[in-house]
Amino acid sequence: MRLLLTFARNYRRHSLIALLALLIGGLAEGLSLSAFLPMLTTAMGGSGLEGTGKIVPQILQSVGLTPTPTVLLVIMLVGVLLKSTLVLVADKRVGYTVAHVATDLRLALLRAVLDVRWEYYLRQRVGGVVNAVTTEALRASYAYLYGITVVTLMIQVVVYMVIALLMFWKATLIAMTVAFLILLILNRLIYAARRAGGRQTTLMRALMARLTDTLISVKSLKAMAREDLLGPLLEHDTRRLNRALEKEVFSRAALKALQEPMLSALVILGLFFSLTHLNMPLPEVMVLVFMLGRVMGLLGKIQRQWQMMAGAESAYWSLQGSINEALAAREISSGKHIPHLNASIRLDNVSFSYGEKTVLRNFNLDIPAGSFTGIIGPSGAGKTTIIDLVTGLLQPQQGRVLIDDQALADLNLRTWRRLIGYVPQEILLLHDTIVMNVTLGDPELTEADAESALRAAGAWEFVAALVDGIHHIVGERGGALSGGQRQRIAIARALAHHPRLLILDEATSALDTASEAAILETLSKLSKQVTILAISHQQGLARAADRVYRLDHEGVMPISDTSM
Repeated sequence: MRLLLTFARNYRRHSLIALLALLIGGLAEGLSLSAFLPMLTTAMGGSGLEGTGKIVPQILQSVGLTPTPTVLLVIMLVGVLLKSTLVLVADKRVGYTVAHVATDLRLALLRAVLDVRWEYYLRQRVGGVVNAVTTEALRASYAYLYGITVVTLMIQVVVYMVIALLMFWKATLIAMTVAFLILLILNRLIYAARRAGGRQTTLMRALMARLTDTLISVKSLKAMAREDLLGPLLEHDTRRLNRALEKEVFSRAALKALQEPMLSALVILGLFFSLTHLNMPLPEVMVLVFMLGRVMGLLGKIQRQWQMMAGAESAYWSLQGSINEALAAREISSGKHIPHLNASIRLDNVSFSYGEKTVLRNFNLDIPAGSFTGIIGPSGAGKTTIIDLVTGLLQPQQGRVLIDDQALADLNLRTWRRLIGYVPQEILLLHDTIVMNVTLGDPELTEADAESALRAAGAWEFVAALVDGIHHIVGERGGALSGGQRQRIAIARALAHHPRLLILDEATSALDTASEAAILETLSKLSKQVTILAISHQQGLARAADRVYRLDHEGVMPISDTSM
C-alpha cells in the first residue's frame, strides 16, 4: 500500500485520470449488469421482479421506454462498450505513466550521481549504479503497473459486489466472507514473493557490480589466464540469484494453483446452497453465480497482481535509496566569484588526511600562471591529492587553496573547473569516433575545434592517416589505438574547450621512453599557451618542465626552476 500511495503522489494527474476513467467505466458496467436480471427473467418467461430487479425497468418506464428484452440488451451493450472505451483510455494513461516511472527514476539517479562529491565515487561500485539504471528502474516501473492493475480490479470488484449485495445480500455476504478468509490464508505466499523479490534486488546488484569489475580488468586477467578464478564467483552469485527467482516463481505458481480450485469450489457451493436452501428462482441463481464467479475471478487476479507488485517493489525502494544517498552526498559550492587564473595557484599551509593517514601537513606550493610545473615523487606521497585539491574535488582540512589570491571556496567551483583540462593516468576512451572522444558531444564544439585540439596535442598526423580520419572508431576503451595515441587523444580532449590550466595525472607513466619523450615535447610547446601542472613518479618530467618539485613523505622541495 505504501508503494501505491507513493506512486499516486508522484504521478497524481496521470493516476487521477486513469482512476476516473475506471470508475466511470465500472459504473457503466454496473448499469449493464443491472439490466441483466430483468432481461433474463423476461426472456425465460418469468414475471414479478422483486427488489433491485425493478430498478432498471422503472427507470426505463419513467423516460417512456418499455423494458423489452431488446431495450435491455441495448443497455447492456452500451454499458459494455462504454466501459471498454474508458478502460482503453485508462490503460493508455497507465502505459505512459509506466514509461515515465522508469525514465524519471533513471534520470533522477543519473542527475544525483553526477552532482555528488568526489568522495562518494570512492565508496561506490560502478556495477551497482549500472544495475540501478537498468534492472531496478525497469522492475520499479512494473511495480507501478501491477499496483495500478490492482486498483483497476478493485474498482470492478466493488461494482460487482455492490450490485450483488443489492440483489442478493445474504448469499453475497456469506460468499464474500468465505472468499476473504481463503485469500487471507493464501496471503503467506505474497510475503514469500516479497522476500524473494528483495533477495533478487540485493543479489542482482552484487552480481552486476562483480561482473562490471571483471569486464573492466578482463584483458589483464586473460593475459595471465586468471579469468577462471573469477568464473566460480560469478557462477556462485548467479546460482544464488537463480534460487531467489525460483522461490518467487514457485510462490506465484502455488498461489494460482491453490486459488482456482478453492474459489471455484466456493462458487459451486454457493450455487448448490442457493438452489437447495435459499429456494431462489433459477434466473436469480444464474445472475448470482455469474456475479460471484466474476468477483472470485477478480479477487484472485488482485491477489496475484499484488504478489507480483510485492516481488518488484524492492527494486523501487532500492533505487530510491540510491537516489537519496546520492542527494545527501551532493557537492555544494557557495562560491560566487568568477575565477580567471591570471597570476597563480597557491596551496597555503594545506593539511589533508585520509582517515588517520596524514598525506599533507602545512603544505605550501606556488604554481605561477603561464608556467609548466612538474611534481615528481613516489606513490603515496600526495601528488594526486594535490591535483584533487586544486580542482576542488577535495577540500583542505586546514589551510587554503588560492586562485589569483582568492580562496577556491569563494569561487564558483563549476566555472573554475571549466577552465581546467584534465588528463588522467588511466585513459578511458569511448567506443566511438575520435571526434566524439575529443568533443564528448559538446554542442559548442565543432569538428574544426576537434582538429585544432588534435593538432595541439600532436595527434593530427596519425589521425589524418587513418582511413576514416577523425571519424575512426577507437574500439572498446580505445583498444584500436596504441598507448601513445590514446594519450594524445586524451590530451586533445582536455584542450578542446580551450582551458587555462592543463593538469596531467601520471599521464606518461604507462608509456615507453620514446612515447614519453614525444608527449613531453608536445607539452613543452603547449606551455606557451596554457598553464600546465603535471605529476609523475618518473624523472623524464624534470627535463620538460620549467619548475619541478620533488614530493615525498617529508615534504616538498624544489629541484629545478628554469624561470629563475
